[in-house]
Amino acid sequence: MSEQLSYVLVTPYSIRKSRTGAILSRLISRTALELVAARIFAPSKALVEAFADTLVTSDSPSHRGVQELLKDYVLTNFSPNADYHPRVLMLVFKGDNAVDKIRGAVGHILHDDPAGHTIRETFGDYITDKDGSVTYFEPAALAPRDAETAKHDLLLWAQYSDKDGGIMESAVHFAPGENVEKTLVLIKPDNFREPSTRPGGVMDVFSRSGLYIVGFKVHRMSVAQAEQFYGPVLEVLQEKLKEPAGNQAAKALEAEFGLPISAETRAKLGEILGPINGRENWEQIVKFMAGRKPSDCPQELRNSPGTEKCIALVYQGADAVRKTREVLGPTDPSKAPPGSIRREFGKTIMINAAHASDSAENAAREMAIIGVSENNFKSLVEDWFSH
Repeated sequence: MSEQLSYVLVTPYSIRKSRTGAILSRLISRTALELVAARIFAPSKALVEAFADTLVTSDSPSHRGVQELLKDYVLTNFSPNADYHPRVLMLVFKGDNAVDKIRGAVGHILHDDPAGHTIRETFGDYITDKDGSVTYFEPAALAPRDAETAKHDLLLWAQYSDKDGGIMESAVHFAPGENVEKTLVLIKPDNFREPSTRPGGVMDVFSRSGLYIVGFKVHRMSVAQAEQFYGPVLEVLQEKLKEPAGNQAAKALEAEFGLPISAETRAKLGEILGPINGRENWEQIVKFMAGRKPSDCPQELRNSPGTEKCIALVYQGADAVRKTREVLGPTDPSKAPPGSIRREFGKTIMINAAHASDSAENAAREMAIIGVSENNFKSLVEDWFSH
């Protein structure tokens, strides 16, 4: 079976109920497909109608009835109005038999199994009265029925993705006077070492902040981006590691030569070795995020996408920076409080699950560095289907 692209549309209701992380966990862990792109949409009426028009295809009365129900749902719940502009999340997956695997994970609308194996069994609702009339319907997520539908739908959403997608900050309304901020969260590469629930689990914990996801990008940092992103850390590490480097060197020299090392000599050793040790630690951070150390990266590859994947999320809301940092926990997972992301998912000071901007100013700087509004969803889809 050759590789396919498929997609899942997370509905506005699922996003509002903070179920995005749980849905992503289910999709990655159950399908073992690769998440290759994602984009938040606040779809226009034109996109909603064009997408809805493709949903009714069956001549079978029972199948057609379900499809018409889904079409009505999309027209009602995806369409903007004067007071509300729904957010929809497009997730794109790649892999063998991707379309069938995604459909299996999402599940059928008419689910009768209460075990919750599929996304719709867990998060969807299809409720009828005693006469069989549908009284409430929430599909939780939408997926294509076959490979041709996946191709058509992905190209359709790609066509509208510049105008209707990106950082959808205007889709959320706040009360006057609130300290509304946008902040950046990175779900780091250690969550993608193998297919698991970890990326969605990290998102689930961030959902406790009560903030709104207004941007979502699958990103591979280049070495140049990682150098710029973590540039301020270099000087901090070089200064911070002077004393430990001096002490460690003095201890080694005392053991080797049996000579006492004075405090003054220790300080001089630290002045020499601290910057070297700090740079090496900093280069390891860049390698962790981009896949290469700067000193090992050929000049012609510095701006190429790295080998490591992360998810970049833009959260918006009152005091967004403080709230995400509180949920994240301190850099060292061993010092993070129970229930925090780094306590739950982190391993070391570097392999610590996620990053959250420490100020609104740094959030803006970091978002600009990684091009968080860049439409790599469109380029991926159009390149894939042009071959």
